[in-house]
Amino acid sequence: MHLSKCRNIADLRLSAKKRLPAAVFHYIDGGADDEFTLRRNTSAFDEYELLPSQLSDVSRLATQSTLFGQPIDWPVMLSPTGASRLFHGDGEPAVIRAAAKFGMIYGLSTLGTTTIEDAAVAAACPKLFQLYMFTDRGMTEDFIDRCKASNYLALALTVDTPVAGNRERDFLYGFATGPRSPKPRSRVRQLANFARHPGWLYRALVRNDLEMVNISTNRAYEAQIDRSIRDFIDGELERSLTWKDVEWLRSRWDGPLVIKGVQTVADCRKAAEAGATAVMLSNHGGRQLESAPAPVDCIADVADALCDRLEIICDGGIRRGNHIVKALALGANAVSIGRSYLYGLAAGGQPGVERALAILRDEFERTLALAGCNAVDKLGQSYVRRRPTR
Repeated sequence: MHLSKCRNIADLRLSAKKRLPAAVFHYIDGGADDEFTLRRNTSAFDEYELLPSQLSDVSRLATQSTLFGQPIDWPVMLSPTGASRLFHGDGEPAVIRAAAKFGMIYGLSTLGTTTIEDAAVAAACPKLFQLYMFTDRGMTEDFIDRCKASNYLALALTVDTPVAGNRERDFLYGFATGPRSPKPRSRVRQLANFARHPGWLYRALVRNDLEMVNISTNRAYEAQIDRSIRDFIDGELERSLTWKDVEWLRSRWDGPLVIKGVQTVADCRKAAEAGATAVMLSNHGGRQLESAPAPVDCIADVADALCDRLEIICDGGIRRGNHIVKALALGANAVSIGRSYLYGLAAGGQPGVERALAILRDEFERTLALAGCNAVDKLGQSYVRRRPTR
């Protein structure tokens, strides 16, 4: 499907599915266990209704906002996602250039396929670096120092990965390695599927640009595509992480500090007490704890308790512009998107990312107008309610 014919994020998803080897597509698309949390991240938005304020002047819409003290053109940021070159050869730089065109903050993942330094100069947009706490604390410190040297705006510490989630599609389609990998007959089918995508194979086998370069530039570490991300998480990330470690991170970083992966008022309060300036309400895209709450369902309680102490970002399930409006009306300062732009990246590189962002922005602005709200800073709980039960 040509990008111009993609009318929504679902269309971009279908285009991505056609362009990628099955193992790679399902790595983007899949979640943990039975994928209930993955599905609910999006379906939970359907449980909220928008309450329009009619006869309001919406001839001009003010979508500008601020996040981490930085002016942005609209209250959406691009979530850190690992290994973007898996999905298109242009990888993270293509996404960063799109973010710059749309006036957005871009998040780079520790597990990215572009270095901190190269991402910093890919295009002029504010950048956040997503950080894990490693068993090798010196490695974590090195990441912090590199972000300082490259003038990153913010750090986001991911706290929901003491172990990797049970992502069964990775095993089913051959993305994971190890004793639970598919049987030989399944491997034959996988090889045949990869063979139908020669461009992807060329990048993987000849250009060899799928390395998690931020890891490999820190030490002699085999972080190639043939080592699963599951193995990396289980073997390298600190399982004894506590709020004391957040205080340590705060002492090393002077800028905005985001805690990614919290979902309760109690944890958000602890984040504020430890020195965080923002939280990303997130269940890792439904890829970690199965039956975790949908981020949208966490917003109102956290906002009621802590909106004066923390910026609140709803991370997960955004597929429509009305989802953005609902999250903001419930009390979020911004939302972040991951799969939505990755589908665009896979479908067509930077133009595909721009198509995804244009779709969401158009839907967002149309929803604001139809709701009778001419500025994002006027959105509040008077515009939204939970759908009445019958």
